[in-house]
Amino acid sequence: MPFVLAAMGLVWFAYDSGLEFAGFHRGESQRELAGLQTKLARLSIDNSHYGSQAAKYQQQIQLEQGLREEMSRQIKSLSDDNARLQEDLNFFQNLTAANGKEGELAIHRLTLERDKIPGEFRVRMLLVQSGQRLDEFDGEYQFVATILQNGRKLTRIFPSEGSGLERFKIKFKYYQRLERNLQLQPDVQLQSVQVRLYDKGSHEPRVRQSISL
Repeated sequence: MPFVLAAMGLVWFAYDSGLEFAGFHRGESQRELAGLQTKLARLSIDNSHYGSQAAKYQQQIQLEQGLREEMSRQIKSLSDDNARLQEDLNFFQNLTAANGKEGELAIHRLTLERDKIPGEFRVRMLLVQSGQRLDEFDGEYQFVATILQNGRKLTRIFPSEGSGLERFKIKFKYYQRLERNLQLQPDVQLQSVQVRLYDKGSHEPRVRQSISL
């Protein structure tokens, strides 16, 4: 047994001496390992910091992109408004040049188009009174839609009976822009819409104008 222990001691001494001879120093390797662990910890901290900075920059980029999109929408809206105002100006200049009857009531720029919701349609128009010395028009209006449903031609009146209104009220002196949505069943085919303008209290329309889809 003592011989075995002595032999193991010699083997370990020879192994350790061989490492020293080969340039492998245990103390230095431990110091290098500790240094690498320190660098790794520092890199982890830096990585966390840069990751936080990157998230902040990404959030800032998204915010700026949202602001740019909002500014683009506002610019487009202003451009559309300006185009409508210019169109109105040209229209009224032409209207002034024309010889219309004093106090004549008319419907201009009547349009009908599908809206985004199935069965919904949008009507736009411009109501105009001709003349210089005018009384305010105090009246009403309604829409009569001609539809096809199950092969039958029918009419739908807006405002509908369930709305509690007989007609829509309106007041203006020189001109009034109107826009209203008409909701029909999705399976109904709309053919045309007639606009009817009434003097207040009258049962017969003063002006009628139709438009097809």
